Amino acid sequence: MEKAFREYENWLAHLDGEEKEALESIRGDENAILERFAIPMTFGTAGLRSTMDLGISRMNVYTVAQTTKALADLVLESDGKERGVAISYDSRNNSELFAHTAARVLAACGIRVYLFDGIRPTPELSFAILHYGCIAGINVTASHNAKEYNGYKVYWEDGAQLPPEHASVVSKAALETDIFAVQLADLDEAIANGTVRMIGAETDDAFLSAVLGCSLAPDLTAKYGNGLNMVYTPLHGTGYKLIPECLRRLGITNLQIVDEQAIPDGDFPTVASPNPENKECFALAAEKIKKQNLNCNMIIASDPDADRIGLALRGEDGEFFALNGNQIGALLIDYILRVRKEKGILPANACAIKSIVSSNLFDAICDAHGVSHVSVLTGFKYIGEKIKLWEKSGEHTFIFGYEESQGYLSDGYARDKDAIAAAMLIAEMACYHAASGRTVADALGEIYKTYGYYRESVINIAIKGLDPMGMMREQMAAMRANAPTEIAGVKVSRVRDYQTGKIVSADGAQSETGLPSSDVLYYELETGDAVIVRPSGTEPKIKVYLLAKGATETCTLSKLDKYAVDMKARLNA
Repeated sequence: MEKAFREYENWLAHLDGEEKEALESIRGDENAILERFAIPMTFGTAGLRSTMDLGISRMNVYTVAQTTKALADLVLESDGKERGVAISYDSRNNSELFAHTAARVLAACGIRVYLFDGIRPTPELSFAILHYGCIAGINVTASHNAKEYNGYKVYWEDGAQLPPEHASVVSKAALETDIFAVQLADLDEAIANGTVRMIGAETDDAFLSAVLGCSLAPDLTAKYGNGLNMVYTPLHGTGYKLIPECLRRLGITNLQIVDEQAIPDGDFPTVASPNPENKECFALAAEKIKKQNLNCNMIIASDPDADRIGLALRGEDGEFFALNGNQIGALLIDYILRVRKEKGILPANACAIKSIVSSNLFDAICDAHGVSHVSVLTGFKYIGEKIKLWEKSGEHTFIFGYEESQGYLSDGYARDKDAIAAAMLIAEMACYHAASGRTVADALGEIYKTYGYYRESVINIAIKGLDPMGMMREQMAAMRANAPTEIAGVKVSRVRDYQTGKIVSADGAQSETGLPSSDVLYYELETGDAVIVRPSGTEPKIKVYLLAKGATETCTLSKLDKYAVDMKARLNA
């Protein structure tokens, strides 16, 4: 506690003007000071993320500069000075400021910078790293979080998010860096002398060409695309330009845009949270369809940094309902495997990837088509690692990867989830089914009839306090100390503890998970269902994933409800 107050006084000594006044305003407020100065931000699944304010536990120009200096040291140690670092940012408040701050720190260290000239989607940053041969990349975004948040994602030379070993190096170096001693170059001078190179339209074109290279049925899209009368909302984010342009190049020229949400705005004025997982994000689009009497059965939405896609379909009652990430993933892998087989372009060594918390319906679809599939830890960087490995070894050809949080990728041009390519695949998939007289909702129903009624849900348990990350670790330790032998009356047949790397069966037999260490507990139930518990890598909350399958939809939903009640009680939610 004393250390936090010393840090608070240190900041006051170095600040002036409005910043100093802002900190003086909390003098005497012990909780406010501790919340901002007790514990610094640390790297999670995808870098830094916090609310924007002054203090070591908040996103601000000082913490951004400190972290960037630590990254700069790693780049220099890795002989990456000339290869450089690509930097992009989204539409959030202060994102441009933070991105320019990072560019100035790198330039002061003599490191080449490729800086986007405006807001861009996260997958384009991943693409740019590979396209320009950079050693690293920085993306300033808090993805789908509320407007108070911002974040700082770091990528390495393979276009995937920073691997754990490098994240540890950067995190440790940042803590050892004097936050007020970081040197910043003048941005205009750095641009003038060539240390910072501005990039934009030419990179967009190269990126879109790579995305369009993933198209599987352009003939069907050209024929049926305009008949879809698709409606799209960017939710005030970076997809506002490239998603419409991608679909236009495919031949969809009558894409309907939700104008009120097509303006990039970090306050996200039309939604409580710009997360396409939330059905509320589709409300304005549905209203537009109703007012204009559009013959439309499908709405798509992208989050602020356009790496996640949402999809809503018209139900039999005429109202729109939002799909979850697993349902979208099932529709896409089903489409990809069908059309590749029909066109004779399914590689013999094809392999698809999902995260361990994603639906087992994905596995069933792959098995039915005789296609290999693997599961990796949560975090798209693990999918990126597989793509890189297979490109070198030739063991498999990557054809699709997804996470239940609505992130999808179908080729190796980028190593992060991509809403632009996902929008294209969704449109193609809808055209494929339209050619047979089906809607996407019809196709989803057929999948369930064929493979069974798989359903999933997620419980988010918010953790509050001065050290939420420490509290989450304590909660997970308590789960291990009091391991359940049954959940909602259903016997636990096996427990996968990804932290120890062990799989332990109810009879005591043990085996290895084969995956890197991660604080995740995976309970396999004797019914074939699963309950998975993990702390979020980006937010102060524990996530519980419930995976179930039943003979009917009602049966499956009933099981999910029972599992949810049990797990909430166990975690005091």
